[in-house]
Amino acid sequence: MQSLGAALAASALPRAARAQATGDVYVRGGGAFRPIVVSVSPLAGDTAGPNSITMVLTNDLSRSVFVQPVPGKPGQPDFAALKGSGAQFALAGAVTPAGGKLGAEFRLFDVNSGQQVAGQRYDTEASNARRVAHLLGDAVFTAVTGEKGFLDSRVVFVDETGPATKRVKRLAIMDQDGANVRYLTKGDELVVTPNFSQDAQEVTFMAYAGQKPAVYVLDVETGRREEVGNFPQMTFAPRFSPGGRKIAMSISAGETSSLFLMDLATRATTRLTNEQAIDTAPSFSPDGSKIVFESDRGGTQQLYVMSAAGGGATRITFGAGRYSTPAWSPKGDLIAFTRQGANGFGIGVMKPDGSGERILTEGFHNEGPTFAPNGLFVMYFSDPGGGGGAKIFMSDVLGRSRFAVPTPHYASDPSWGPLRK
Repeated sequence: MQSLGAALAASALPRAARAQATGDVYVRGGGAFRPIVVSVSPLAGDTAGPNSITMVLTNDLSRSVFVQPVPGKPGQPDFAALKGSGAQFALAGAVTPAGGKLGAEFRLFDVNSGQQVAGQRYDTEASNARRVAHLLGDAVFTAVTGEKGFLDSRVVFVDETGPATKRVKRLAIMDQDGANVRYLTKGDELVVTPNFSQDAQEVTFMAYAGQKPAVYVLDVETGRREEVGNFPQMTFAPRFSPGGRKIAMSISAGETSSLFLMDLATRATTRLTNEQAIDTAPSFSPDGSKIVFESDRGGTQQLYVMSAAGGGATRITFGAGRYSTPAWSPKGDLIAFTRQGANGFGIGVMKPDGSGERILTEGFHNEGPTFAPNGLFVMYFSDPGGGGGAKIFMSDVLGRSRFAVPTPHYASDPSWGPLRK
């Protein structure tokens, strides 16, 4: 399902009131953090089993951390009974399959007032049922929190198979919950450091055919693949700029590496850093004005912020340990990072000036955080050691949850894409 257009028609149902969304005040949490409780009634006419719209929707909301779904009774909500249950909102709806088509609608009610606060109907192909569940989940999440959704999104990652000494690494894409895995490369080349554009269904990545490194851009819908740079030197971590018109990357020369910016239309490159250091892992601020990156120019791996046009850089990390793999939140309020210290590898977040550092999880080897399109969650990969391999996990930015994201094999280097159109 590539677009809502002809494939999926959506229409808002009438509503009598607006949800009292709590927005940023709510998601900042603190000691008084409590998820919003939503009673979810089985959608009338829905199929049974783990892939039903009701079950996928419920699982989505369970993993959203800020919303807690509880089972509701079939039919219209009994507001008098729900008031004593702790539920603040109630969801009911119906699914109407017919001849390979599917209609699905929901209505969300404020339990205290009994008024409808949101409603939506979708008409599409039956094969799109799982995506409809994600869209319903996003609509509920936004209505009760005031925050942008994240469930109707996808993640690219590196699928890893074979022995540790001879891994086959393929580029793959999946829904944010691990479903609908699809392979984008065949495994006849080594694929590393994919990056999902935040503005289009495109991915940039590094691939090695033999000893030849090259940077590619791939349209994940059409499969069209284009080589945008063939570099005799080692090249790392290509990253899209906001708007997807440029790519920042690290290119090595001898024992140093510098950041370069490539215009995808002209292929012209501009050097951004020129230090006797290893500068790598660039990530743009959402407005495109700044870049955060890692560098050992001060003696150890630390994070620096500079203008997206290059020039002087300001160090923002001063904690114990080495910092790497920064990622700027789509909201602009946080930078995620990997910190290697006495307790292993931690995944954390901080403000763009380096203040407010918060470690979300620590372990033997955690690395490579990537933000959800709403900036409230990060995915990363974690290797527990013991000769196995890495898997992908997800945490909210408050560090209150940690979920494994199922993948068919070992998996690394996730990059979270935008909400689908």
